[in-house]
Amino acid sequence: MIGVVGLGISGLATINWLMERGVAVRAFDTRPAPPILAELPDEVEVHLGPLDPLELAQCLYLVVSPGIAKDHPALVKSGLEIIGDVELFARNCKAPVVAITGSNGKSTVTSLVGDMASKAGMRVAVGGNIGVPVLALPVDARLYVLELSSFQLETTTSLKPVAATILNLSPDHLDRYRTMAEYGAAKQRIYQGASYCIYNSDDAATTPPQGGVSFGSQGLYHLAGGMLMRGEEPLMATAEVRIIGRHNHMNALAALALGEAAGIPLGAMIKSLKSFRGLPHRCEVVAEKDGVLFVNDSKATNLGSLEAALDGFADIDGNIILLAGGDAKGADLSPLAARMGKVSALICFGQDGDKVAALKAGAHRVETLDEALPLAASLAKPGDLVLLSPACASLDQFTNFEARGARFRELVEAL
Repeated sequence: MIGVVGLGISGLATINWLMERGVAVRAFDTRPAPPILAELPDEVEVHLGPLDPLELAQCLYLVVSPGIAKDHPALVKSGLEIIGDVELFARNCKAPVVAITGSNGKSTVTSLVGDMASKAGMRVAVGGNIGVPVLALPVDARLYVLELSSFQLETTTSLKPVAATILNLSPDHLDRYRTMAEYGAAKQRIYQGASYCIYNSDDAATTPPQGGVSFGSQGLYHLAGGMLMRGEEPLMATAEVRIIGRHNHMNALAALALGEAAGIPLGAMIKSLKSFRGLPHRCEVVAEKDGVLFVNDSKATNLGSLEAALDGFADIDGNIILLAGGDAKGADLSPLAARMGKVSALICFGQDGDKVAALKAGAHRVETLDEALPLAASLAKPGDLVLLSPACASLDQFTNFEARGARFRELVEAL
């Protein structure tokens, strides 16, 4: 009997995968009524409430949700092997895998590499920390493109990607990791067993111990003269890339490096870059009204993602009116003060709005996004950019970052 700990979407996928193979399952969740309870097969033995090491110990091993720390006392006391769904996938996967992690941009790069493979006519499956759990992906794919979080990587040892990358590393999840070094070490696990390691030449924390292929200002894949370059070879003009901002051009470079390592033809990759619109809530152009561009970057839930957005839009002709705030998750936001030169007005909202307001003299403090957006619109001039890039989690006022971005979109449309 296998124990599955944590009854979310990945837990359900794990249970279904095991039962399809005739394996008996015992399911555990600390919540009295987890959301997928009604979807569990009748044959599953379910234990709810505080984890009991003795009950856990009756299993062969435990497949634990990434949301549960592997050093949870009950898990440790059980004495069992603790793995995650990605490890279970890796032990049974026969097709090549492209593995992508990082503090920011990983969903965009994962989706982009998947689109590149699709444009090439490859039978590709995209999932992991984005969208579909790995054990719910089709088994007949010829290439898997997986976004992996640090939490997932903690319990993964058998994955041997054809190409792997850490896109960047910035303070995040420090409510779970004691130090940045500990967080970075979890991310570095993605390079174990990888055939090609793709790293960011501008971020030393992404460098693999075994070396690899670089992207960034000093990388093999870099920007020069308005072109995406591979060494001395121009690949395409940045003006032809559908996703906007310098940070997205860096994402494009990473995707090109990963795609080459995975055998995706260059023509298909360029075709994808010309048409790929990006993902909702990630530097998503919502509208242009009276010459003012409104951009939804609600997915920017940490310091690094806001830094990337500000750097990415540094070359616009007008100014940036920035909407930021929410739950900073205990992060030190002070390094952002140095990035405020292009920001003509900073409008702060939410639980840690005061912390954000301290970044710029004359910042405007409001309580909600509903107050922030009309104020931003009133301050904007033609050529300016109104940017929602909060640098904070959304859970103080919204159910998730998607709900925050959707509300921003509604407010813009109502102007």
